[in-house]
Amino acid sequence: MNLNLTNIQSKEIMPGYHGKLVHTETMSLVFWDVEKDAVVPEHYHIHEQIMHVIEGEFEFTLDGETKIYHPGDIVPIASNIPHSGKALTPCKLMDVFSPARDEYR
Repeated sequence: MNLNLTNIQSKEIMPGYHGKLVHTETMSLVFWDVEKDAVVPEHYHIHEQIMHVIEGEFEFTLDGETKIYHPGDIVPIASNIPHSGKALTPCKLMDVFSPARDEYR
């Protein structure tokens, strides 16, 4: 498999969250373009997740603790831990999920 982000079609997974998705058998990688003020409501899932802020400012609450993240920040999220977020500016984020997020395919 040889992929390039310019050739992957973006999907709006939730309002304001436009993702380019790559899946393997055991993981999913999502490159997000997030609109300013777009919100991810509090949720949790079985997937381990790693979030990387590439551009912008992203307010993120993990297990009840809220912080503002900036470019270069990386946030590991354990399985079944509640989390939510809001883009304070337009953002570019990258998420890695394991196991794969089949509902995003």
